[in-house]
Amino acid sequence: MALSPSFVGRKYGPFTYEVGVEKLREFAYAVAGGVPSLAFAGNSPPDGLLPVLHDKAAAAQSAYGAIVAMPNFAVVYAIGPFSAAIMDPELGLNVMMLVHGEQEFEFLEVVRAGDVLTTTGTITRAVSKAGKDFLTVQTESTNQHGRLVARGTWTAVIRG
Repeated sequence: MALSPSFVGRKYGPFTYEVGVEKLREFAYAVAGGVPSLAFAGNSPPDGLLPVLHDKAAAAQSAYGAIVAMPNFAVVYAIGPFSAAIMDPELGLNVMMLVHGEQEFEFLEVVRAGDVLTTTGTITRAVSKAGKDFLTVQTESTNQHGRLVARGTWTAVIRG
């Protein structure tokens, strides 16, 4: 089934995500090449990992006042609308044939442990060409203060 451009403008969300300090630590340890579960046991962080990403005391003394999220943590809190779109039965996508096309983020505000983030998304592109469907969803994530923290662009390619 060819993806219809009539789906452009369809909205998903809001999805809410409460940013937990342990999730930020686990993510930072994993991305830095460590073992995520070691963050719980108080083991040393991976070499080169900035204290503001895992150490409460150091983070409290920083300009941010709390442990902060690595920018790529946006994938965790902002993926809800994209997931909802690709699973939307009305679109009729064959998710078994879906591959990751592109992903792009614009970061506008630091995400801290304790933030409550709300993400909404809109389909901005839905086309079929060369036997493939292309779906793009634009997301916006705001914090509990109503400030935009990240804007994401998620593109899926569904092979025919």
